[in-house]
Amino acid sequence: MIKWINLAYRNILRNKRRSLVTMIAIAMGFTSISIFHGYINNAYEGLRWLAICGERLGHLRINKAGWDEQGKLEPHNYMFSKEQTEQIIRLVREEKDVVLVSPQIQVMGTVTNGLTSVIFIAQGVVPQDEEFINKFWFDVVGYVDEGYDEVIGETLREHKTYGVLMAKDMAHYLKMKPGSNGIVMAQTLTGQMNAMDIEINGVYDTGNDFSNDKFMRFNFNFAQSLLDTQSAERILVMLKHWKHTDRMYDLILKKIRNAGIDCEIKTWRDLSISYKKMKSYLDTIFVFLFFIVLAIVLVTTINTMSATIVERTKEIGTLRALGMKRKGVSNLFALEGALLGVFGSALGVILHTIEWTVIRLFPLYYTPPGLSTPVAMRVNMVPWALLVLIVCFIVLSTIAAIIPARAAGKKNIVEALGHS
Repeated sequence: MIKWINLAYRNILRNKRRSLVTMIAIAMGFTSISIFHGYINNAYEGLRWLAICGERLGHLRINKAGWDEQGKLEPHNYMFSKEQTEQIIRLVREEKDVVLVSPQIQVMGTVTNGLTSVIFIAQGVVPQDEEFINKFWFDVVGYVDEGYDEVIGETLREHKTYGVLMAKDMAHYLKMKPGSNGIVMAQTLTGQMNAMDIEINGVYDTGNDFSNDKFMRFNFNFAQSLLDTQSAERILVMLKHWKHTDRMYDLILKKIRNAGIDCEIKTWRDLSISYKKMKSYLDTIFVFLFFIVLAIVLVTTINTMSATIVERTKEIGTLRALGMKRKGVSNLFALEGALLGVFGSALGVILHTIEWTVIRLFPLYYTPPGLSTPVAMRVNMVPWALLVLIVCFIVLSTIAAIIPARAAGKKNIVEALGHS
């Protein structure tokens, strides 16, 4: 086998320029695919944490059974009582993979500065849990995209229940800033209108153009007072790692139901529409690019090997006259193609590493569709993907060499020896 590899290697060196062009084509194709895969891998990671932490969906969200169908129509019948909320929090916190269990409540109503009124959607959250989520996001990911969720002013405070956070476009429209006062009005769970004074603690960027003029965040106790209830709409669960989501889903659901509380649980994947749509879009683009690049590399390698085989027709005839079978001829050229794939892939790994380093040191910034803040274009180093690509390109190069080699091996020996 070593002799065959040595012979194939020497044959590649017989036309160094043509072999180099083929290896460069393989390397460029390899780098194009690997860099784009590294980009979308980072994009998936960013979208995942944007859903879990940025949108405050958590890894799991617990609602009372039937909330999705009837919760908006009869919220008082499909919310957890104070006792149920405390029991669920206690049960879920017992699991070692859980790092946070936090009750939440959503409020919809109208906010006014005294002259102008707009409709708002607010999340009632526990202030210290909000701080934990932001810290968890930074500690796990290592960064939070510049500008996203940055609060101008103060964050929510436990002792200052009337202090709220307002999205920046809403604050701009109402001409409100940190320290400004206003009034929020909402319908209680029993159908009566309730109004409460607020003070703007801070202004923040939701990171999304479609929500920057609608969203607010309230202290959880303030939101309960506005709705005149002690209940919680949902309970957010944060885990040590997102990969534990499915396992913890089954475990927590069973545990809560065994405690006699009828509930339903959704994962962050179920809740984040933007993640599913963007992932589907990026997957489609990747597959499209992958097959285009593979087609280019395949055609380039076939052309190279075809030209090589035409030049070596007499050699093939001689080998056949000496007793080499057609399969042996195909195997020899297949080995040459495989070596081109190996060297081209190795060069591709080098180019990929160089490009990855440059992007890491000097990231480009862009604003994705729907987002309101620029994000850095980052590329992940994904070793397993590089190994898969190496195998793919070696197999591709081997196939590209076998196709013309099989045709050459079928030639009559006398015709091959007389080829000029």
